[in-house]
Amino acid sequence: MTGRAMDKERETMMNPTGTNPRGMKPMRTLLLAAALAAPLPAAAQSITVDITGGISSPMPIAIPSMPTPAIVQTAAGDTSALGRQVADVITNDLRNSGLFQPIGPNALGQVNFAQVTAPDFPFWVGTGAQALVQGFAQANGDGTITVGCYLYDVFAKTEMARQGFVVQPAQWRRAAHKCADTVYTRLTGEGPYFDSRVVYVSETGPKKNRIKRLAIMDQDGANHRFLTNGQNIVLTPRFAPNQQSIVYMSFVNDRPRVYVYDVGSGRQRLVLDQPNMTFAPRFSPDGRFIVFSMAINGNTDIYRVSASGGPATRLTTSPGIDTAPSYSPDGSRIVFESDRSGTQQIYVMSADGSGQQRISFGSGRYATPVWSPKGDLIAFTKIGAGFRIGIMGVDGSGEKLLTDAWQDEGPSWSPNGRVIMFFRTAQGSGKADLWSVDLTGVNEKRVPTPLDGSDPAWGPLLP
Repeated sequence: MTGRAMDKERETMMNPTGTNPRGMKPMRTLLLAAALAAPLPAAAQSITVDITGGISSPMPIAIPSMPTPAIVQTAAGDTSALGRQVADVITNDLRNSGLFQPIGPNALGQVNFAQVTAPDFPFWVGTGAQALVQGFAQANGDGTITVGCYLYDVFAKTEMARQGFVVQPAQWRRAAHKCADTVYTRLTGEGPYFDSRVVYVSETGPKKNRIKRLAIMDQDGANHRFLTNGQNIVLTPRFAPNQQSIVYMSFVNDRPRVYVYDVGSGRQRLVLDQPNMTFAPRFSPDGRFIVFSMAINGNTDIYRVSASGGPATRLTTSPGIDTAPSYSPDGSRIVFESDRSGTQQIYVMSADGSGQQRISFGSGRYATPVWSPKGDLIAFTKIGAGFRIGIMGVDGSGEKLLTDAWQDEGPSWSPNGRVIMFFRTAQGSGKADLWSVDLTGVNEKRVPTPLDGSDPAWGPLLP
């Protein structure tokens, strides 16, 4: 752990005192009769995006407002307005990836419904776009809406992808994120990540007396809501794989211990009922276990406990502080930080605690390691002349620093392992904000939150 979270926990060690989480129906892919069910042309294989160039060579892509076959009023507004809003969300998603230069609805005229499946390619060539995203928003008789999504290669005049989504009106943004994911995946070869959520610690108040609440939102900052009221300090929230619960540390009755919060009911439960400080929790990839740190008699080790409760199993036994455990995607190994060598460094071990070995050997200290969803990289906080976000191979090779601010810490991976979210603390004021950076280190963005934010945890794709 690092920064303010680490300071708080170390101070305390020295002086102890199956339902969908958002109530929405699962999205389903819709075969929109012949238009969406027909096979794509074999020639639709021409353009791709260079994912190594970051924002140095973004692809121009046109995203006009999505028309509707009939303007119908829905619970989320009329279908004409929804078509414009869907296009705006797709535009923002693709722009924020750093890989695209969208020409969005504001710069384009209205497309009529017939052109959705028969684009005016000479016009789109004139815009300078290499690719075109078109679609439609349609009200259905059962109260749902359908969002159609089509991707075209402008110069080859071919269709590259099509997808349809049926959602409740309140979930129209999910359809937009799904469309953006379809485009992103088809053009980059990378996995999707836009249709996902983030849980984090929302902060307010003076530097030395911060109010910290659990909060949850879409990855772009939309659909934000608070989960706790700030009565107790919370730190390091982490999603369960099914996203129905969140594990975190809370100072209930001034006793720092690990809790699980049920997103659907709002109830929380204590993971391990004992007097010692427990912290830095994380679920295993299959959701069966919670791994965490526990401080006993001045020594901190990593433990594992069943997610449903029961006795804890000790995994490390070295003197010092072993903390910040994170599983590999297959659950076979755990990466963690330890000061057993005299300074904070990164270690890996088997999930049962065997085979512990150090993998970080650069200058400075290393903290908060997190295994990539792809299994090929480990993100971490580098502590030296400031705090920076970095990545390395799972054997410690190829270390690369991605940020260069005064205090960046707490990395968390996007579902596709392409982007890292973290929090940045301003020097002097202590104000913290959420940021993201891609693996090039070039595309760095602030993530909007209503108040200050820290300790982000990026969840998997929504079901």
